[in-house]
Amino acid sequence: MNPIHKITGKRWFGLADTSRKTRIVGAGAVALALCAFGAVAVAPVAPDPADMPVTSVAENLALPNLADQIAALQEDEQQFIHQESVRSGDSIGSTLSRMGVDDADAQKFIRTDKLARRVLSVKNGKRLQAETDENGLLLSLRATIPGKANVPTILTIARKGEGFVASEAPAKLERRVEMRSRQINSSSLYSATDANVDGGSIPDSVVSEIVQMFSTNIDFRNDIKRGDRFNVVYETFWLDGEMVKTGRILAGEFINRGTSYQAVWFEDPVSKQGGYYSLDGKSLKKAFLKSPIAFSRVSSGFSNRIHPISGKWKAHKGIDYAAPTGTPIRAAGDGTVDFAGVGNGYGNMVVLKHWNNYSTAYAHMSRIGTGMRKGAKVSQGQVIGYVGSTGWSTGAHLHYEFRVANVARDPSALKGLTQAPLTSAELARFKMAAAEMNHRFSLLTPGGNAMAAR
Repeated sequence: MNPIHKITGKRWFGLADTSRKTRIVGAGAVALALCAFGAVAVAPVAPDPADMPVTSVAENLALPNLADQIAALQEDEQQFIHQESVRSGDSIGSTLSRMGVDDADAQKFIRTDKLARRVLSVKNGKRLQAETDENGLLLSLRATIPGKANVPTILTIARKGEGFVASEAPAKLERRVEMRSRQINSSSLYSATDANVDGGSIPDSVVSEIVQMFSTNIDFRNDIKRGDRFNVVYETFWLDGEMVKTGRILAGEFINRGTSYQAVWFEDPVSKQGGYYSLDGKSLKKAFLKSPIAFSRVSSGFSNRIHPISGKWKAHKGIDYAAPTGTPIRAAGDGTVDFAGVGNGYGNMVVLKHWNNYSTAYAHMSRIGTGMRKGAKVSQGQVIGYVGSTGWSTGAHLHYEFRVANVARDPSALKGLTQAPLTSAELARFKMAAAEMNHRFSLLTPGGNAMAAR
């Protein structure tokens, strides 16, 4: 092949390749054009807004007549609520006036009605709430006043017809459970409880109960030292955001000189018997009081003596406590009434039956306590009668007998008797309550953090 033929061949090859590329690009353009046309053909065409139906809201919704509403409100009686705190030097008139009350009849009723007058005893800072009409006439007045057993009551004065009536009802208190932890940095327990380290001091009533709870193990006069610590879980009761009173200690723990003492309150839901127990279920309460009378002296002990009436030498099977007539006599332990009435030479007498064949007798009462009838349940410390000199007696005193299987025994020789142990069913229920309280103890840090538990 000559050179000219080689060149011509190469040129032809190049032209053929270029034409092939042109054909491929052209085919691709045609395909894209067909796709675009297809997409336009498939896409829906939006309707013309001018062709859409129009619905009027006014045709379906009736608007209220504002004038009619205003007239209806004007016809209704308007009532207003006012609240004010009593100030120093306030009279009932000045307090009512600040609450928008302009009602001479209401003031007259409050000053003359025996129950309504108690609103005048509301202390400074306490709140009164009044409801009036648009003319200032009193419709009702509400105040919190002191009640029995440290429970406040709600006094309500309400309009009734042309006059007023006054009524009272127990206030509904909010129960809370508080948890506190304290470390003793001096020899005083009360100085530790006054410390405002967690937003509030511990009430004195709670401290007194702590002392009573652990006094059988700790001498709070001599045993307390720096570094001792205690945790306590207790009830408080509130009204309108203000604490009204404290309740029972639910659990307590005292670490004294490195030894921990714990107590948990448990009231069995079935037997309804309650008391303090250690975490292992042993009762911390002594089965019997040392004396059934709070303040008295022993005039005759458990021994032989000359009988003051017969003059004969014979055994005295009880202990005589000299006390003024009318002094309250307390049940030495939990139990039921086995006898209440006149017992020959014993005069007015009550016999209580306790657990494990124990019984106690109380004689020469001036009168027997209310509710003392056979089978009635009594609690330790409950008043069962009053000191007197009935029966064979030469003066006001209580003759007290402690019996085991109906045989008189010297109570001083039976020290250390504890409360009746929990049954297996009671112990199972107690362990659930104790586990909760033990968990609460674990939440209290040595530094002392108060936590709202409920």
